[in-house]
Amino acid sequence: MPEWVRQGFREYARRLPPQCALRLVEIPAARRGKGADLPRLVRQEGERMRAALPKGALVVALDLRGACWDTPQLAQQMRGWLSGGRDVALLVGGPEGLAEELRARADRLWSLSPLTLPHPLVRILVAEQLYRAWSILQGHPYHR
Repeated sequence: MPEWVRQGFREYARRLPPQCALRLVEIPAARRGKGADLPRLVRQEGERMRAALPKGALVVALDLRGACWDTPQLAQQMRGWLSGGRDVALLVGGPEGLAEELRARADRLWSLSPLTLPHPLVRILVAEQLYRAWSILQGHPYHR
């Protein structure tokens, strides 16, 4: 990822307190060449993502078919996540999306937008929205 993406993600991740730490785990996308077997590549990426999930985590898959939460609704989701005492794994698929197995495994599906967003922006957008949701829960003036 370009440095501006790393900086943007770090900026919002560092603002979150330890009890709401945001950690990025990147699963490299498989190479896509001419004539690549895309369904097989998506399944393989899904297997690597599944293997990286923390044991017992609540899995939230970012998917176009998921629920569209406004920021106050995301804050309420976060309240539940924080009180649940489990790690939360937010899954973002590769260029062709998430493997169906991961979608089926997810406890929740979350749609950021009906728009197709580039992965660099998704990374920053999710981090910023999580910080914004946390600020609402804390009564912090960031969310106005």
